[in-house]
Amino acid sequence: MAVFVYAENINGVYKKAAFEAVSYAKAVADQAGDTVTAISVNPTDTSDILYKYGATNVINIKDEGLKNFSAKAYAQAVSEVAGGNIIVFPHTTDASSVAPMLAVMKNYSLITNVLEAPESQSPFQVKRKAFSGKGFMHAKAEGTGVIITVSQNAFGVKENSVSGSEEVKNLSVANEDTKVISHEQSSGKLDLKEAEVVVSAGRGMKGPENWGMVEDLANTLGAATACSKPVSDIGWRPHTEHVGQTGKAISPNLYIAIGISGAIQHLAGVNSSKTIVVINSDAEAPFFKSADYGVVGDAFQIIPALTEKIKALKG
Repeated sequence: MAVFVYAENINGVYKKAAFEAVSYAKAVADQAGDTVTAISVNPTDTSDILYKYGATNVINIKDEGLKNFSAKAYAQAVSEVAGGNIIVFPHTTDASSVAPMLAVMKNYSLITNVLEAPESQSPFQVKRKAFSGKGFMHAKAEGTGVIITVSQNAFGVKENSVSGSEEVKNLSVANEDTKVISHEQSSGKLDLKEAEVVVSAGRGMKGPENWGMVEDLANTLGAATACSKPVSDIGWRPHTEHVGQTGKAISPNLYIAIGISGAIQHLAGVNSSKTIVVINSDAEAPFFKSADYGVVGDAFQIIPALTEKIKALKG
């Protein structure tokens, strides 16, 4: 039986999280000697791009009633077409709200924030994040099926081109319990959860008027910008940029923290980063204990100099 994967799209366009989820599903399917069937809701992108990462079959759900996202309605739609006993989701905000509802509907086990390919498939056992990202556990699913969410930037996007076929399913999912009035989405910025490089700053920047140097460094690196919770709480930066235990959990290849002390709540959201660079004037800042590289000094001197150096190297 095929391994199924939910290929999330935003306004019809597939994002990196979808490609990573399909890549992961392909690895699972290869272990079991199965194929991958991808499911997407109202995509405008062609299915060819999903074949590139290992999806042999693509089911495109067409339903005008699903134009605006609703976790319950999306779970119902996926439930109607997903027949496999392993269903993979990306660990995005939307997909992570669909997955548990689908698990209840199908009476499947649910394992979230998966990091690696399964250690075994009978029983299904896999490594996942635990304790707000501060630890790991090896979770085992028992039952007829399992639904998993793949932590973003953990497994990676891996090309594995196959010949594929597409099927269109016209549905009309009833969604009487929930009515979505509008769906607002930020644009023009990199998605924090998908960004490979993130430049983040805290109260050490002393005020919102000084954020220009942070944005300049981020633009030079092709990075997303982020901030600590106190910064978003006092309105220096939007809440969409808040990373930490009560904000977004991210796993970039490079995380640069400027003027952030490194409280445990902040670390819970960023400690899955591959490389952490800390810039702080306080040599005793707790963040240095978790850093791969640390720079003690005045950010108002270091950041502009670092930005200019990178610009010079890039020519």
